[in-house]
Amino acid sequence: MGAQLRIDGLQYGNWSRAIFEEMRAAKLDAVHVTATYWENARELMRNIGAWHRRFEEHADLIMPVRTAADIDRAQASGRTGIILGLQNCSPIEDSIDLVSVFKQLDVHIMQLSYNNQSLVCCGYLEDEDAGLSRFGREVIREMNRVGMVVDTSHTAERSTLEAIEYSSRPTVVSHANPQSARATPRNKSERVMRALAESGGLMGFSCYPFHLPQGADTTLEQFSEMVAQAVDVMGVEHLAIGTDLCQDQPVEVLSWMRNGNWARVMDYGEGSAEQPDWPAPLEWLRGAADFPNLERGLEARGFAPSEVDALMGGNWRRFLDEALQPQG
Repeated sequence: MGAQLRIDGLQYGNWSRAIFEEMRAAKLDAVHVTATYWENARELMRNIGAWHRRFEEHADLIMPVRTAADIDRAQASGRTGIILGLQNCSPIEDSIDLVSVFKQLDVHIMQLSYNNQSLVCCGYLEDEDAGLSRFGREVIREMNRVGMVVDTSHTAERSTLEAIEYSSRPTVVSHANPQSARATPRNKSERVMRALAESGGLMGFSCYPFHLPQGADTTLEQFSEMVAQAVDVMGVEHLAIGTDLCQDQPVEVLSWMRNGNWARVMDYGEGSAEQPDWPAPLEWLRGAADFPNLERGLEARGFAPSEVDALMGGNWRRFLDEALQPQG
């Protein structure tokens, strides 16, 4: 019969009608899409403008999400709701006021850092993690006020824990896995997972091979077992999916993700010098159209229908219902 809602907590595709058609083939009701890696304010405005064009040109397939109720409207109309988010805080530059400006432009989720030290906090690839900056605390306070979700997917451990503690509203890790499944600092420790759950937060499981137990050879059964073990730590109500699909992207985009404007030579980050290209795709998730395979894997692992519903989209929907509302 299928999950009641299907929501993917993170994708960064080379957006096209073909990808939007795949989303519809999978009956994806909402997708959180990346609008920024290293862009500044003006460049983000350009990217938002490009999304406005897509909403016009593909209005039969996609629509913008402004509140969680829009996800329900997308489902009812047979479309996929698009949630704009930032994988870095670079577009707000050093201006606290740009948080509310971008919220008004339907940017609803922002990572506090992307791999490197930001003005807000530390990315996970830095040698030292000093935690939240003074500016960072003010940014989180403003994000809480306007209803912009705090995301710490690429943020270092101390910074992540401080963000969870400082935020007056629950935070997310939109796309990562437990370090117990793969011991990379990009994944999250049990300490972070427990703090996230205790604060009412949410973690989306990543399907990016570098985050998975056996890389591109990880089976659907191994993925589902990883989910089951995380449920023992966090509870099913605090877990979801954030595939981190980078569909149809050329290798030049990988260089942009790693290097941005700050490095002249390839920063291999989560990969290695032996693999300067995208990792091989998973057999069971080659693109957005394969999203229902995750559901089948969870069902085969023995999750109850209500748990599958929660993991596949229900938890994201419940979380966003409150999280996207401004505080009074």
